[in-house]
Amino acid sequence: MNQPLSHHLLTMAYQNAWANHRLATAWCQLSPQELVAPRVSFFPSIRATLNHILTCDWFYVDALERELRGDDPHPDCYVFFRDDEPFVHAPDLKREQAQVDRRLIAYCEQMRDADLHKVVTIARDTPQHESRLRMLSHLFEHQIHHRGQTHAMLSGTSVKPPQLDEFFCAGESHLRAEDFAELGWTEALIWGH
Repeated sequence: MNQPLSHHLLTMAYQNAWANHRLATAWCQLSPQELVAPRVSFFPSIRATLNHILTCDWFYVDALERELRGDDPHPDCYVFFRDDEPFVHAPDLKREQAQVDRRLIAYCEQMRDADLHKVVTIARDTPQHESRLRMLSHLFEHQIHHRGQTHAMLSGTSVKPPQLDEFFCAGESHLRAEDFAELGWTEALIWGH
């Protein structure tokens, strides 16, 4: 079936939420000490990396939502980064990440191909102007990049890192069925059949 590009972006938003759900199931099993233990990665701990993913998601999703509503760009877009680690407990990180993931899915649900060229502005010191398509593509890549780091860091803990590549293939639907049930999703919801 030939799906529009906007539908692919929606499936990426679902995949992002699913991967975060799977990863959160793992990180919530860590002790507080394991969550903050020094690790080899761009950020010095799993907790620091998870907080970075979250705050950047807030930053980009806020810009996307503001553009959609016709609001001015956030006057202080750096407000999302005032605290490097706004959450210290694993369940709080899981809850907050799930909330912003739902916002991103809602944003992508309303997208149509004809809207992908519309420009999103982030009021940085030098304002950044990107099309919706480029902004969403960047956001998904950023999430994948840092989730991969978290996944690798989990390898050095007592918790086995979960598979994160079983989302798109139809023949692997049984491998994600339990997660989908927990999230209240169906294959038909995401794939349209």
